Amino acid sequence: MTDHRNSATPIDPAKLDRLAEVAVKVGLGLRPGQDLLLTAPAIALPLVRRIAVHAYKAGAGIVTPILSDEEMTLARYRHGQDNSFDRAAGWLYEGMAKAFSDNTARLAIVGDNPMLLSGEDPSKVARASKANSMAYQPALEKIVNFDTNWNIIAYPSPSWAKQVFPNDPEDIAIGKLADAIFAASRVDREDAISNWASHNAVLRERTNWLNGQRFRALQYSGPGTDLTIGLADGHEWEGGASLSKNGISCNANIPTEEVFTTPHCRRVYGHVVSSKPLSYQGTLIDNIAVRFEDGKIVDAKASRGAEVLNKVLDTDEGARRLGEVALVPHSSPISQSGLLFYNTLFDENAASHIALGQCYSKCFINGAQLTPQQIAAQGGNQSLIHIDWMIGSAETDIDGILADGSKVPVFRKGEWAK
Repeated sequence: MTDHRNSATPIDPAKLDRLAEVAVKVGLGLRPGQDLLLTAPAIALPLVRRIAVHAYKAGAGIVTPILSDEEMTLARYRHGQDNSFDRAAGWLYEGMAKAFSDNTARLAIVGDNPMLLSGEDPSKVARASKANSMAYQPALEKIVNFDTNWNIIAYPSPSWAKQVFPNDPEDIAIGKLADAIFAASRVDREDAISNWASHNAVLRERTNWLNGQRFRALQYSGPGTDLTIGLADGHEWEGGASLSKNGISCNANIPTEEVFTTPHCRRVYGHVVSSKPLSYQGTLIDNIAVRFEDGKIVDAKASRGAEVLNKVLDTDEGARRLGEVALVPHSSPISQSGLLFYNTLFDENAASHIALGQCYSKCFINGAQLTPQQIAAQGGNQSLIHIDWMIGSAETDIDGILADGSKVPVFRKGEWAK
């Protein structure tokens, strides 16, 4: 296949266009007449423009982009008034929530430097994050509950590329990150859309098997890990394409290699260590080690970023409990790439993981009909945060525990046992 790149454009325009098409057709499943709200870093305009083209070709009503900029973000931390860090643009998120209620699709492009805020006042970063999380709740609830179809993809910005490939000149780093994004997103081939259909079918086979087992809990064992994660009452496994409440099938994350469900937030016991670093708002948190009692983290350590980790855990009552458990084989393409992307969209697809905080109501049988109170009663967690971190490796064994206490092998040495 011809490589369309040149010295001025390290990003293959044909594959970038294919990513835009996959985002619209596979990620969103955009319907004729449906509006689209799109957020992205300003540097990602080449991808934003291609998405607009494919969205309008698919019959979109109005495509509304909201752009961010790294320099403007830094200007706030360096020159903004101190009391501004306890506030957020709630009016904007209220408008987004109204748009989602009116069937507007949601697309997010990530690509900012993951370590952008590493040199800024950590107190300001924490305060701004909490204020933003609180203001974002009306819109976030529409997303996590799949009220509308939504999707996240990535763009290889120069600052992110240099973080992943620090020893390469900028143009080479951008080209390498672009290639890694395209490969992980399955658009490095001309039959990308049919490949996604096949990939979704494989993930559906996995979820069907897990849902048929009706496990009461999952038991993890490996170096530094002896953990039992109870599963929520009436939980349902999801993976790949999901049906949103507006009747549209969407792939929320591109790439994705996981199948996931909701743990019981009061039935997690034992200890676990992270298998990969967690990049969180400019801090790399490494060698996380936590201990659970009755579903709650009662002890947490990290060799790096421990202060930030503990600030996260103190966000609210639900921050010390789990909202998601996900299974990813060690042989996943992202794992085999050997790269640390410093971005959860990719890094979570390199290993089995758990998420602190908010659960997905989608991961319950008839979840669309359940009230927040019913979800909580069945073990679903509530929190302002949802942060994934990796616990799986080539040495991880996972057993499913049935209602009678018997065990079924799920993973052996980091791979599906079935």
